[in-house]
Amino acid sequence: MKVLLLIAVASVAMAKPQYGYSPPHTYRPAPTYAPAPSYRPAPSYQAPAKYDYEWGVRDSFSANDFGHNEDRDGYNTRGSYYVQLPDGRRQKVTYYVNGDSGYVAEVTYEGQAHYPAYHSAPSYHPAPAYTPAPVYG
Repeated sequence: MKVLLLIAVASVAMAKPQYGYSPPHTYRPAPTYAPAPSYRPAPSYQAPAKYDYEWGVRDSFSANDFGHNEDRDGYNTRGSYYVQLPDGRRQKVTYYVNGDSGYVAEVTYEGQAHYPAYHSAPSYHPAPAYTPAPVYG
């Protein structure tokens, strides 16, 4: 009987639960991948830029009219942009950059300014006077 009790206590002691994290026994590093072979030469960013573009918006419902155009060849840039002003004129900015000369702009206005007639009206109206209701007794 004592032997049976001793075996039962030993088996309970050996079967205690494992708490916490135990790392896996074998460790393998993550695989590394080589980049895919390139069948074209890498782009060179050493060449000067060369582009030209133009865009514009003309919406008669909201009276929006604006746009921009620009062309660049190396370090020489030319362009202009315009906007319809609320007074009816069109403001146009023509600019150029020639190497290290900096940004040189010329601002012009096309059309005549139109201003709506303005009539000042009093904005304050005094509250109506309070007249008490008659009391009948």
